[in-house]
Amino acid sequence: MNIDYTNIIETAEKYGCQYKLNEPMSQHTTFRIGGPADLFVTPVTVEGLQKIVSECEKSGIYCFILGNGSNLLISDKGIRGVVVTTASCLNEIELINAYEIKVSAGVRLSRLSDLAYENSLTGAEFVWGIPGTVGGAVYMNAGAYDGEMKNILTEIEYMTSDGEIHTMSAADADLSYRHSIFSTNDNVIISATVRLIPGDKGEIRAKMDDFMSRRKDKQPLDYPSAGSTFKRPVGGFAAALIDECGLKGYRIGGAEVSKKHAGFVINIGGATCFDVMRLVEHIQKEVFLAKSIKLEPEIKVIGEK
Repeated sequence: MNIDYTNIIETAEKYGCQYKLNEPMSQHTTFRIGGPADLFVTPVTVEGLQKIVSECEKSGIYCFILGNGSNLLISDKGIRGVVVTTASCLNEIELINAYEIKVSAGVRLSRLSDLAYENSLTGAEFVWGIPGTVGGAVYMNAGAYDGEMKNILTEIEYMTSDGEIHTMSAADADLSYRHSIFSTNDNVIISATVRLIPGDKGEIRAKMDDFMSRRKDKQPLDYPSAGSTFKRPVGGFAAALIDECGLKGYRIGGAEVSKKHAGFVINIGGATCFDVMRLVEHIQKEVFLAKSIKLEPEIKVIGEK
């Protein structure tokens, strides 16, 4: 099916957005996997973002909002529709009072923890080292080391598919384990406000360094991946279950269960989406047969089937 992108391209040009046709998504995800997106748009202003998203809505064209691409697996066939990256238009962060930071959705999580540290505010150390953006972290209520976004979020600014911007309390965002209300609607996260508490700067830095050291020691950071492949099952840990099934190092094509951390499927070179999906299915099958536990993928699969 041929899709007419004329109106989207004209809107992009009118509002100064950069765009590319048939852009390989392997260049925009931490997994380094994915076929071409029909149209890849980079708005440089919030207005440009609004216009592109609303024009896609009017035209009935699929629109996917991309952050850092750190929790994604893109189809080998690519994406039939428009991919809009927030890297250039949603990149502001500011301390709005003694305890609160307002941060745009396209900002890397490392910048949030850095600003908190600089202002002797504790509570955001857990995001240090998570390779994603604030928007993605809110979307999936990201967490690590006993911290999660719902513990620090107070307010979320979002845009509806027709381009209108609204604000909601974090209490209304249905935040739970790896879930938010944005997982079930088409709204686009624009910014988030987090509330932290005063702390000792030395202790904050020590905690950040400790978390980063643990990541480097335990996680296969030297290979492309999408982070943790599976959600934590009730009463256990995915990595332990996979390890107990003897699956460390198991490989299909270029996709491998990390020998360093069984909870990660890594791209050891030339892995395809098909390789990863077959490996994920094999892991699920083996763990279920041995443990009667069904592992649920944490990574989000996008694109043409």
